[in-house]
Amino acid sequence: MNRINNFHIAMVTGSLLLAAMVLHWLALTDAKHAVLIASTLVAGYFIAIKAFKSLRMKAFSIELLVTIAVVGALIIGEYVEAAAVTFLFIFGAYLETRTLEKTRSSLRALIDMTPIEATVIRAEGNIKVPAEDLIKGDRILIHSGEKIAADGQIISGRATIVEAAITGESVPAAKAEGDHVFSGTIIDNGYIEVLVERVGDDTTFAKIIELVEDAQESKTKTQKFLDRFANIYTPSIVVLSVLVYVFSSNVELALTFLVIACPGALVISAPVSMVAGIGNGARNGVLIKGGEIMEKLAKVNLVLFDKTGTLTKGRPTVTEVMAWTGDENELLRLAAQVEVASEHHLGQTIVSEARQRSLALTDKPEDADIIKGNGMTAVVAGQRFVIGNRKLMRAEGIDIAPQQEAHAIAREKAGNTAIFVAIDGAIKGLISIADQIKPEAKRAIAQLRAQGVEKMFMLTGDNRHTAQLVGDELGLDAVHAELLPEDKVSWVKQLKAQGYRVAMVGDGINDAPALATADVGLAMGTGGADITMETADVVLMSDNLDHFAHAHALAKATVGNMLQNTFFAVGTVIILLVGVVLGKVFLASGMLIHEISVLLVILNAVRLIRYKGKHGIRAKLVNPALNLGG
Repeated sequence: MNRINNFHIAMVTGSLLLAAMVLHWLALTDAKHAVLIASTLVAGYFIAIKAFKSLRMKAFSIELLVTIAVVGALIIGEYVEAAAVTFLFIFGAYLETRTLEKTRSSLRALIDMTPIEATVIRAEGNIKVPAEDLIKGDRILIHSGEKIAADGQIISGRATIVEAAITGESVPAAKAEGDHVFSGTIIDNGYIEVLVERVGDDTTFAKIIELVEDAQESKTKTQKFLDRFANIYTPSIVVLSVLVYVFSSNVELALTFLVIACPGALVISAPVSMVAGIGNGARNGVLIKGGEIMEKLAKVNLVLFDKTGTLTKGRPTVTEVMAWTGDENELLRLAAQVEVASEHHLGQTIVSEARQRSLALTDKPEDADIIKGNGMTAVVAGQRFVIGNRKLMRAEGIDIAPQQEAHAIAREKAGNTAIFVAIDGAIKGLISIADQIKPEAKRAIAQLRAQGVEKMFMLTGDNRHTAQLVGDELGLDAVHAELLPEDKVSWVKQLKAQGYRVAMVGDGINDAPALATADVGLAMGTGGADITMETADVVLMSDNLDHFAHAHALAKATVGNMLQNTFFAVGTVIILLVGVVLGKVFLASGMLIHEISVLLVILNAVRLIRYKGKHGIRAKLVNPALNLGG
């Protein structure tokens, strides 16, 4: 039965009930009974069909209980009760469907933002094509007010782009040549030409929709328990109804018991909350991969942060180039030629600085070897380079002179990451790189503490001086520095063994092992990196830490909402059963209360759709001025 059928059936049977009232007023008893039976059969037919289908699947459904009760009511001549119960059940099902749709409105809103067409630049001119016809390598043109139909890189033009569909951020982002853009986002002002890189189901936007759909279909431990409980509970109610009749010899009491004990509200109490909560997250750029993850996130009491890109902006700059022999620009040029082979953000920072100084990077590195967490080695123009931290220097047997070590420590205590540059076994210079703490970091950490997170640590591969400086500024409980990816995994395991429920927050591929080991792994600021979207339990599409605080608050609110619904559903059934035993609740009135309880459970869950937490995440994101605090 779909929503339209339920609506039509409810209208027909409702009209028949009104007709029966008129016939009752005219004292036409036989005609009234005929109309009531007709109303019962119209609605009861569809209920019985659904009950039969469930039985074929070896499942005892609520429809089966109602069907048995209605047949019994007809046999004993309770036509009014039978007609009222079937009408209320059908009308209630219609209202349930309408209300349940609201809990999925967030996903529907996302799907509605899917781009339909794109303007492709072809030899014969600019032509509009359906978005699904785009292929990798196409060049598309997007103007103000238009949606971007594919993921790609801007090759000309500049624009401000509303990326709320991806990141949850309402403030438009300024983008220009070289920046990446995402399908489903909208040009607020300007125009751009984009080289298409990913289309259709491969786009970040399509993956978000897929993740949310999968998450809303997944079940929590509570849901799984309720499903198992319902499978036992429902047939037990049939048996108990028979026993009620055996001991009371009262058919109406037994039928009323059958209807009142329906577990309708209980069965939907958990999933309806989870669907609404996961939908809220999706609207705010927080992808939570299922109800079980939601429950784990709500219980987290210790958070581990990566530093660069998580607590800091992840856009470091070179603050000093110290050359102990030769010219500093020449040292920077040589180091940049090596780091061209590295994808690490610090290596790319060195390359970027060299290009900004217009230094020619002519030679290509050979035999490049990336040592995770330490640096890299390579041969350029016949010289062997070792570039990285002091651990790498020691591992390579390269001595650090006392004055060099003293200078490096001084730079680290000033908040810099010190990178040694050694050529042919001798240190030639030091490059200092610094990053800035995110403006919202202190506020988000304070919010997490207020929400019940007991401890927060930093795990970083950076040097201990810089790490401690950031940790002290943010008021973290502990800082563990100079760690390799496997060291982070060890810390996660150790803290879990101590009984903590651990969440790990990182920004990319290097943190993937620790994210996978934690109770809940959160990847942030991914912008659609496939590996982090697959590894993490929660994906924060923006690099704003407010989203993490919101995700934690939302998880606690969702689990709380689910418990409220469960207790309410169980309490309603208990009170109704007591009413039945005391002779205060009858078949039709019991069905009415039962349907109202189902709707109240759904409406309680709908509140989660607009949940913003105590501090209102949306308000912070819409008003950038508020982000300057902390």
